[in-house]
Amino acid sequence: MEAAETPEAGPPAPGTLERGLAVLRVLAGDPGRPMAATDLVRATGLARSAVDRVLATLTHLGYLRLDGREVRLAPRLMELGEAYLAGGGLRDALSPPAGRLAEELDESVSLAVPDGDGVRFVAQFTRRRTMSVAFRVGDLLPAGRCAAGLALLDPAAPWAVDDQLVEPGLVAVAVPVRDPAGRVVGAASVVSHTSRHTADGLRAYALPRLRATVTEMEAALARPPLDEDRGREPGDAVDGSRTAKQELGAGYLQSLARGLAVMVALGRPGGATLADASRATGQPRATVRRAVQTLERLGYAAARGTRFVLLPKVLELGYAHLSGLPFRAVVQPHLADLVARVHESASVAVLSGEDIVYLARRPTRRIMSVDITVGTRFPAYATSMGRVLLADLPEERLDAIAVKPLSSRTIATTAELKAVVRQVAADGYALVDQELEEGVRSLAVPIRDGSGRVVAAVNVATHASRATPGDLVREVLPELREAAARMAADLAYVHGPAWNGDLRQVVHLGR
Repeated sequence: MEAAETPEAGPPAPGTLERGLAVLRVLAGDPGRPMAATDLVRATGLARSAVDRVLATLTHLGYLRLDGREVRLAPRLMELGEAYLAGGGLRDALSPPAGRLAEELDESVSLAVPDGDGVRFVAQFTRRRTMSVAFRVGDLLPAGRCAAGLALLDPAAPWAVDDQLVEPGLVAVAVPVRDPAGRVVGAASVVSHTSRHTADGLRAYALPRLRATVTEMEAALARPPLDEDRGREPGDAVDGSRTAKQELGAGYLQSLARGLAVMVALGRPGGATLADASRATGQPRATVRRAVQTLERLGYAAARGTRFVLLPKVLELGYAHLSGLPFRAVVQPHLADLVARVHESASVAVLSGEDIVYLARRPTRRIMSVDITVGTRFPAYATSMGRVLLADLPEERLDAIAVKPLSSRTIATTAELKAVVRQVAADGYALVDQELEEGVRSLAVPIRDGSGRVVAAVNVATHASRATPGDLVREVLPELREAAARMAADLAYVHGPAWNGDLRQVVHLGR
């Protein structure tokens, strides 16, 4: 009963974490199919009231989004998979040499680890081609039907070849990777297509460099951790689930939130002790122990001496689907939320040469509205999003921009543009008042990656008759900044914290 969810009523209700993970597994198992609560009731066998409370809790945590009656995975759910990838250490240690190998061979390179009867991919370095490898981080393949799996099934063999076992036309060669104790912990693969290589041809071409790269990877695993990782202890934290429980009441499953927080806390290099997880989550050690026992029983965690580590199965919780979300799919829900709050049209654009290109848009339903579609291009100097994007460029880049009037209010010279862009950089937003077209006002802010680089811009546009410039700054700017922050956070989950938005991929591939 829910009474067991409160600290005063004793331990959390048994099975709450299991129920939450069961719902996530169903959603992640077929993420392309819209699902409602009734679908989840049938798929999990849980009572409707239990499903509703699980959904309310996961939505509050940011792991799910409710779109009307439909339930969708949200990018923040990736923090569970990121906890495994960061704590396991393989991805971060092996990715640099794998990336260099992909560049050198001009072929895709994959890193995979054993997971039950299969192998699960933990890193991908793909080459952009018309016919390219579609594996994603988190995908699971049968061990006997891919090169990485064959290498792990017979680690005594120096290498393994996949000659179109998993899919016609796909060929791969793989070499096992060992830790300092000699245990096989994963496999590195070079993957290509029969239009480029036969299986034997790929082996002859790639295997020497692949084996040299695996030697480099094993040396990286043998190196001691960096100073910032060595002996790092979690700081004391406050259990935020208590406050959420007080605010949201019976609809919030505190033990589910606590269990997922413990899962994230285990994602430390070398794993975490119960005391570590207790300090990191602010939860009593007994509560942490129950959560860890549940995660062990479900195959998401394992004991390593006095520490507990996450297992590759964590990646089944939506990581592959979410990591493959295109740019537009990440930002569009936030545009919808923004429009619902400000009741004006909103858009996201990137810089392409001297123009902006609209990548996502959410219009309002009005008799008189701004008529813009995805793919529309406008001169950057005369638009709010363009000025936000130009403000992140070196000033000398502005000298090449040809400024010409588009309305009676458009700036007229490059010197004016430079002054305006400097002010935009200082203010952190751009307001354009009828410079692109008479009657159109727009306000924009940047979307930044983890390094602070501006990768896109988001704006709100309105007709001059509906809002003054002061109205926009006073009423819309805070909402716009909040939307940009949420977009940036989700893009960081999907593309990585240092994502810098390859412009050609964003514009031409919809990423």
